[in-house]
Amino acid sequence: MTVTELFDRWGGLIVDATIETFQMVSISLIFAIIIGLPLGILLVTTRPNKSFENKYIYRTLNAIINIIRSIPFIILLFTLLPFTRMIVGTSMGVRGVIVPLVIFTAPFIARLMESALLEVDKGVLEAYEAMGIKTKDIIWHVMVREAKPSIILGITIAVIALIGATAMAGLVGAGGLGDVAYRFGHLRYEPEVMYFTIIILVVIIQLIQTIGNRLAERAKKD
Repeated sequence: MTVTELFDRWGGLIVDATIETFQMVSISLIFAIIIGLPLGILLVTTRPNKSFENKYIYRTLNAIINIIRSIPFIILLFTLLPFTRMIVGTSMGVRGVIVPLVIFTAPFIARLMESALLEVDKGVLEAYEAMGIKTKDIIWHVMVREAKPSIILGITIAVIALIGATAMAGLVGAGGLGDVAYRFGHLRYEPEVMYFTIIILVVIIQLIQTIGNRLAERAKKD
């Protein structure tokens, strides 16, 4: 089968699936960042010898994040099916997979944010503290700003992980490229569909990584 014939037969389906994948990734990423960034900051500021040191908050958050991150996404996806139905009314389609994607990604982003913020030079933070600047201003205007390149790279990694998770979400009829690859490429023995989706995913991930790298390099110069 030629490329033209392949596109004529499967092009519309692949385009729709690609759009669904971008919808799942973009919506989930927004909510995951809204949850994950503050959690990452809280992990840094409540750890021992930090501004808001609180061993109870730190240990609790640390344990919860470790527990969620230790569960493979496909298991988490099936475990959360009843909870997802309760929250959004369905466990199918794009809407039905947003909840497990956010729960899966937010702790991952929190860890990436924690790692990025801990890389900030202690001397810089101590200098601002000595100037009497409030801790909240130091967090947002110094720590986050100084860690911006690492944060961008961390979010890039999270986006790529999200794309992989959306592919697995196809097993529960969530739509997207994973769903097409599973239903048509695997169940219906249409290998050309599988190869088509793989090529598209490789191209998408390469583009995302390239954009992330360039944004991080630009952030270093700002």
